Amino acid sequence: MTSDSHCHSDCICCHTLLFPLNASVFLVFRLWGDHGQEALEAAHVCVINATATGTEILKNLVLPGIGSFTIVDGNQVTGEDVGNNFFLQRSNIGQVKQYQTRFQNLCSNSPDKLLDNDPSFFCRFNLVVATQLPESILVRLAEILWNSNIPLLVCRTYGLVGYMRIIIKEHPVVESHPDNALEDLRLDNPFPELREHIQSYDLDHMEKKDHSHTPWIVIVAKYLAKWYSEKSEPIPRNYKEKEAFRELIRQGILKNENGIPEDEENFEEAIKNVNTALNVTKIPSCIEDLFNDDRCINLTQQTPSFWILARAVKEFVAKEGQGNLPVRGTIPDMIADSGKFIKLQNVYREKAKKDAAAVGNHAAKLLQSVGKVVIAPIFLFCVLCSGSNSAFLRVVRCRSLSEEYGLNTFNKDEIISSMDNPDSEIVLYLMLRAVDRFYKQHGRYPGVYNYQVEDDIGKLKSCLSGFLQEYGLSVTVKDDYVVKVITGQFVIFNNTYIYSGMSQTSATFQL
Repeated sequence: MTSDSHCHSDCICCHTLLFPLNASVFLVFRLWGDHGQEALEAAHVCVINATATGTEILKNLVLPGIGSFTIVDGNQVTGEDVGNNFFLQRSNIGQVKQYQTRFQNLCSNSPDKLLDNDPSFFCRFNLVVATQLPESILVRLAEILWNSNIPLLVCRTYGLVGYMRIIIKEHPVVESHPDNALEDLRLDNPFPELREHIQSYDLDHMEKKDHSHTPWIVIVAKYLAKWYSEKSEPIPRNYKEKEAFRELIRQGILKNENGIPEDEENFEEAIKNVNTALNVTKIPSCIEDLFNDDRCINLTQQTPSFWILARAVKEFVAKEGQGNLPVRGTIPDMIADSGKFIKLQNVYREKAKKDAAAVGNHAAKLLQSVGKVVIAPIFLFCVLCSGSNSAFLRVVRCRSLSEEYGLNTFNKDEIISSMDNPDSEIVLYLMLRAVDRFYKQHGRYPGVYNYQVEDDIGKLKSCLSGFLQEYGLSVTVKDDYVVKVITGQFVIFNNTYIYSGMSQTSATFQL
């Protein structure tokens, strides 16, 4: 977190640009691959105001390799800027802000003048990042970008408090990289190729070496078939049934001449993975929502590629998938003979390729039906992703800033529910809105001059009370929050993210 009034040239954030660029490029390739890197290199990002927050954002965009930047900042360099901004030196004080060759796209006009004279200026970028903008300018900018479908990221810092707001109509994601995703093994309903592969194993007549090196996925599948035949019951679901299933697997561990179970780690792996291996194959509700979305149902030539892909997956489910999504095609590492593991891995991989090809065929037909042409390499990559990652397709839709600020569209319920805890981070959001009112009324931020602190406390309380009353919020904000904002101890995600450096906590709110 970088404060626009309290960052010094010797702090760690001012030296992190020295991190080797080749190392950072290697890191991002590991994170999002060459296709993601190509998208970064093709991007043109606009950063409004090269404050401490703005330059920290710039640094963090330079490292992964964003293609080009335009900085909009009409202010002259001050001594405070030199302390906060690692791109500037003392010799720059009094000059219009200039940067090294990497940042030659510098617009020395102020954002409000650009909005007055050339509002379309901001519509040429892939993303606009606005830092430390007054509310009146921010609202105008947000409206223009919203109407042009340009994403806007609003960032503010005020002491030890940070605020971020994402404003975008629709953000589709093909690769969502979810945490702790369950494996897609299909053991409850194996596809024909997997069923045939499993049947090629005979655990009861194997040599000891092969028995102890059989992949645990095969073990679970074999004993699941035995469960069905002996108990005539569906896949184990509750704790009691899964414990009984684990015991069934334990009985299959080989024993020595003294009747003591052998040390078969693959069987222990099978027992350990029962919970995740026996998950029921089904379409997640969030994917069902995508399939039922109007944009997926009613395709036109203007329909974005994401929705073409979503519709292609839906067509696959109804036809080749027989009610199931495309196979993901990955299996976890496990204790097994290399040859056996590779054969099993290839069964899943080949099925995934086959399913992705089927999705691609549906996508091609849909594109033809609407007369839409898409750049082939990127689209082919997305086809593969939408097949293998179809369970992880996501769409995020944010509200506009005008909806958040409108009296009739203000999300009052979100704030009231969050105020169950009087120290919730939502209080900081309310304080920021009050600070904006203070700025509008007095032309400066509260607490700027030490001799006015006591007077500013009363004025900020009045701004806060007016805001709460206007929006019909019957909530109580403790006075110490007002004092902390005034004394500079605070600065003032789906769309709004608040961070408190005082308690080292953060929260997101849909405002």
